[in-house]
Amino acid sequence: MIQGSIVALITPMVSNGDVDWACLDELIEWHIQSGTKGIVSVGTSGESPTLSVDEHLRVVARTVEVSAGRIPVIAGTGANSTSEAVHMTSEALRLGADASLQVVPYYNKPTQEGMYQHFKTIAEAVAIPIVLYNVPARTVADLLPETVARLAQVSNIIGIKEATGDLQRGREVLHACPDDFIVLSGDDPTAAELILMGGKGDISVTANVVPDKMAALCAAGQSGDLELTRSLDAELQPLHQALFVEPNPIPVKWAVQAMGRAASGIRLPLTPLSEEGRAALQPVMQNMGLISV
Repeated sequence: MIQGSIVALITPMVSNGDVDWACLDELIEWHIQSGTKGIVSVGTSGESPTLSVDEHLRVVARTVEVSAGRIPVIAGTGANSTSEAVHMTSEALRLGADASLQVVPYYNKPTQEGMYQHFKTIAEAVAIPIVLYNVPARTVADLLPETVARLAQVSNIIGIKEATGDLQRGREVLHACPDDFIVLSGDDPTAAELILMGGKGDISVTANVVPDKMAALCAAGQSGDLELTRSLDAELQPLHQALFVEPNPIPVKWAVQAMGRAASGIRLPLTPLSEEGRAALQPVMQNMGLISV
């Protein structure tokens, strides 16, 4: 079952922007040893918009190979073209991914019926478990709970990454869908509360920096330990906030670099974290003992 702390893994790059394959291997091992329960490979945090199709699939393949069945690998294979999403998802299945993360089609603003047909077509074309991904702040289009409920009837559409940050929306999705439909947070600042409401975990940016703490938070929330969940959440809130001082994954890539776990590479149009961004993120990481003063 896909649950718990699932890292939206960065794609590490060297200074010229090439994928750092050795570093990718090391990050995967670190996450497995730290209690991370799954990896999203080449999602937003993995810079999917700037990787070529070949690179995209190579990163998925490498992640599957290194993970070696120890934790699930969820391949980010969504697109705003249904045929492209079918192709990428078919390739992810061939490469051994355990599931596919399918983002709401971006830019072209489909209707609710268009989104329903898009996801249904992908699911019927490729026999892989599919997790929907609703993030209207990036896609503009918003997958509404009633459409999610329709899609939950498709046998291999198994869940959703609900990244609106709106807990009322999360509650509506939980109530609209069957009990076995997996509702995951995609918003670290509100993830603890969504899990306490019945969500199964969090596809997390913050887990790139503190995988052990995010694993502990998700486990506490799933077990219903309200006191521990709230305590861990309060500890992590400053980091959640600081990791979004600029658009993701700019801050998180700097944070992982500052910890000595990755090089500085990032691809245009994304740019390295600004001095102002560093001034906001660095003291939070220092206060948590993640980097030295």
